[in-house]
Amino acid sequence: MGAGHLHTPHGQADLTPAALAARKKANVILAAVLIPLTLLTLVAMALLWPSGSKEGITLASPYAAAPGVTFDTGKIQRVVTGSCMDALQQGQPVADAGPQQGSECTFAFTNPDRGGNPVKVVINPDVAKSHGVKPGDNIRYLNLSKAQGADTHGAPAYVFVDFVRTMPIIFLAVLYAVVVIAVARWRGLRALIGLVGAYAVLVSFMLPGLVEGKPPLLLALVGSTVIMIGVLYFAHGFSARTSTALLGTMFGLAITALLAAWATDAANLAGVGSHDSATLANISDNISISGIILCGLIISGLGVLNDVTITQSSAVWELWELAPETSARQLFTSAMRIGRDHIASTVYTIAFAYAGAALPVLILVMLYERPLGDALTSAELSEEVIRTLVGSVGLVLAIPVTTLIAVLVVKATGMRPAAGRAATEDTLHKGADAGPAGAAVIDAALREGAAAGAGAAAGPRPDFDGAAAAGAFETGPAGRRGRRAADRD
Repeated sequence: MGAGHLHTPHGQADLTPAALAARKKANVILAAVLIPLTLLTLVAMALLWPSGSKEGITLASPYAAAPGVTFDTGKIQRVVTGSCMDALQQGQPVADAGPQQGSECTFAFTNPDRGGNPVKVVINPDVAKSHGVKPGDNIRYLNLSKAQGADTHGAPAYVFVDFVRTMPIIFLAVLYAVVVIAVARWRGLRALIGLVGAYAVLVSFMLPGLVEGKPPLLLALVGSTVIMIGVLYFAHGFSARTSTALLGTMFGLAITALLAAWATDAANLAGVGSHDSATLANISDNISISGIILCGLIISGLGVLNDVTITQSSAVWELWELAPETSARQLFTSAMRIGRDHIASTVYTIAFAYAGAALPVLILVMLYERPLGDALTSAELSEEVIRTLVGSVGLVLAIPVTTLIAVLVVKATGMRPAAGRAATEDTLHKGADAGPAGAAVIDAALREGAAAGAGAAAGPRPDFDGAAAAGAFETGPAGRRGRRAADRD
């Protein structure tokens, strides 16, 4: 913000007593609404809390190994290609094998991490064609060398399973945390901790509840509301603007949930085109694939919904604290100008985020040369299309509702502009009309209005030298502190 901004979002040291009293009154009004809603949500969460029992679930883990079979890791030393029949049946070293009939396989000579001689790992054909392997890659492979009958059936002794991605993911996670904390400081750190808490709710409450067959709509609404309460207050602090954003977020969640429930049934989203959904449907009678899809439609919009509501709430409070005399209609109109820009940008954000996640499916649809209407309503794409539309409707409607709630709350505080501040606003307009020459006048007027406070006489003091004060603000030690405080705004 500018050097003369009279409000610091992270503190209240520069607010007038009237502004502080107005904030306290706004907090009381919002608490009267939010505390009952929060208690109701916590009671519902306690009633829906899953038992954690997995009785009746039969699922064979693909990561479970047979007796004598282990999952090992190692680093690739060299990569060769050769005849699959020659390597698997004759047992010859691939490098020495001559031309053979049949398909070619890719082999990676790998040094095991636990020590020993290099082993020859067979690379899956899809991996060899799509990404490939190269010396220096860390891989995980299936060790069948000690399995009973491994030497008699001509099967490969070492089979590629996956890449080891531990270090790249750790590096990116640390980089992300450092960047967030460096830019957002303590608020960024609190947001990261809040994200951990949100995933704890997801893993301990929502996912087990879906497995046990709890009502998916209630499960998603209650879990998402708890997540938003914790994340918003923990990251942004207990304030009137945060509470306003929370109310707008709850409204957006309710709209999204209702639309998601209707769309899941009306569009017959059954998840039949997904291998994972088919697996879940076969392991337990309690698991509803449609319920999982419904829950996913609600959860997927949480992040963007939180973003727009907190931004819109902050916009209303900033506009009001700069000009408390503004009417409710003017305040709503000004804030909605900001909201419309946010709507335009977030619609693109949601659409392209889902398009990026479904890119392989989009490519297949393009290659099939299906009509666009058939493609968008197909089992492969309909879920992503509905996810985009449902999330966007809830997001767009949350913006005017959040704005309206914020306007009603700030106007309900009953704060009126002090005489000194009214004079400041008048001087601001005159200085702005004066062009660059009025910058010093604006700067001095802002400090003069702040010093005058509530009940001060309108207009500058006779002994106040605006130009001198402006120069001191720009050059003196106090001025440097003022600029740093303004930068933190």
